Amino acid sequence: MRTKGSMEAKTKKNEREKKSYHNKKGKWPMYLMIFAGLVCFILLVQYWQCQAEVKEAVKRLESYHPSTVSLSCGSMTYVDRGEGPVILVAHGITGGYDQGFQTLKDKTDAYRVLAPSRFGYLGSDVPESPAPEEQARAYAELLDALHINEVYILGTSAGGTIAIRFALDYPERTKGLILYSSAPPLTSKPDHYSTYAGPPSFLCNDFGMWLLRPFFEPLMGMSKDTIYDMLPLSQRKEGIVIDASIVNPDMAKNYEDYPIEELQVPTLIVGAEDDKLADFQAMKQAAERFQDCTLVSFPDGGHLMEGHGTEVETALDLFVKTYSQN
Repeated sequence: MRTKGSMEAKTKKNEREKKSYHNKKGKWPMYLMIFAGLVCFILLVQYWQCQAEVKEAVKRLESYHPSTVSLSCGSMTYVDRGEGPVILVAHGITGGYDQGFQTLKDKTDAYRVLAPSRFGYLGSDVPESPAPEEQARAYAELLDALHINEVYILGTSAGGTIAIRFALDYPERTKGLILYSSAPPLTSKPDHYSTYAGPPSFLCNDFGMWLLRPFFEPLMGMSKDTIYDMLPLSQRKEGIVIDASIVNPDMAKNYEDYPIEELQVPTLIVGAEDDKLADFQAMKQAAERFQDCTLVSFPDGGHLMEGHGTEVETALDLFVKTYSQN
C-alpha cells in the first residue's frame, strides 16, 4: 500500500525527470543552431574568397589580349603568338585559349602557338552540332582565316579527340600529331561505354568547383591550386558539358569513324603512367595502331606530368625538328 509520502516523492521525481528532459530538449536545438551558424559562416567566407579569385581570373584572361574571328560555326576566340612552325593547341576540359596557350607559353621563341577556345569555352560560340568533326572543321576555317597551310596539332586531355579528328580529316594540313595526357583511341569497338565522361553539370560553376578543390588530389591526382586555372567556370560550362557528353564518348560511340591505322602523319604520344584522368595503359596499347608513332612515358607526374617539364620539352623539340625538315 502506497503512502502519501511515497506518492509525493514519486511525483517530485517525475517532475524532475520531465524538467530535465525539457532542459535537454531545449539545449539540442541550440547546439544545432551554433553548428549551422558555423557552417554558414565558413561557406560565406569561402564564397567571398571564391568571388575574389574569380575577379582575378577575369583580369588574367584580359591580359592574354585574345582575338576573335567569325567562322561558319560562329565566333571563335584565340591567342596567336610567336614565330616558327605553327603548333595548334586543342585544349582539354575546363580549358580555353588561356589553358591552350599555357601549354606552350615558354616556347613562343621557337614556335608560333595558336590556341583557340573550343566550342563553348571562353568567347567561342556553340553551333547546332558541336561534334568533334565540326570542331576540326572550325580549326580548318581558322587556319584559312589566318592564311596558315600546315600545323602541328597538339591535343591535351579531352582535346586529344579533336586533334585526332583533325589529323584524320585534314592530313594534308597536319605536319604532325602530338598527344599530351590525351584521351586514347580504343583498340576495339566496346560493348559498353560511358555516355557522360566529365564533371556533373551542377558542379560546373565557380563556387561548386571551389568547394571541391580539396578533393582534386585524391580524385584527379592534381593540386588543389589547379582551381585557379579553371576559373571562371561560368565562362567554360557549356564547353565542359559538350566535352563530357559528346567529345569524350565519341571515339567509343563512333569507333568506326576513327581508323587510326590509316593515319600517315607522324605522331608523338607523351603521358604519365599514374594519370588518373587519361588511361595511359590504354594509350600504350593504342599506340600500336599508329603507323609512325613515338611514345614517351613517365612513371609518375599525373595528368599534368609534373616534374617532367624538361623531358616533355625535349621530346617536343626533337619531334618538330625531325619532321620540319621533311
